Amino acid sequence: MTDRWMRSPNGEIFGVCTGLAEWRGLPPGPVKLICLLAVLFTGVFPGVLIYLALALILPSADGVHEGLGAHLRQGKASASDARYTESERSTEDLKAEYEELKKKVEAMENEMFDKERDWDERFSKS
Repeated sequence: MTDRWMRSPNGEIFGVCTGLAEWRGLPPGPVKLICLLAVLFTGVFPGVLIYLALALILPSADGVHEGLGAHLRQGKASASDARYTESERSTEDLKAEYEELKKKVEAMENEMFDKERDWDERFSKS
């Protein structure tokens, strides 16, 4: 039994239910089943939102993965932002990737907003 409710590193999905079971000294299996049934019988959408909110708010018991809530509170960059650090990628690489993506977006826009093609498709269907 722990002194407060924390996400467990032993849990399958964010460790919220397992953390609740560890906090109250209960077996995790029945706690997970009760939570699943509560979500199913009270409406899936609100139950999933509450579960995700708890996953964001509750701290992790192992202290390694503090969750999104801790990163937002402390203003830290996420792990996905870390891969775009200046030390790993040069400015030229970023410019080349930007130009490549820009060309792809322009090609998609031209395809989507091509008026002549749109009218041809409309007339060929009738």
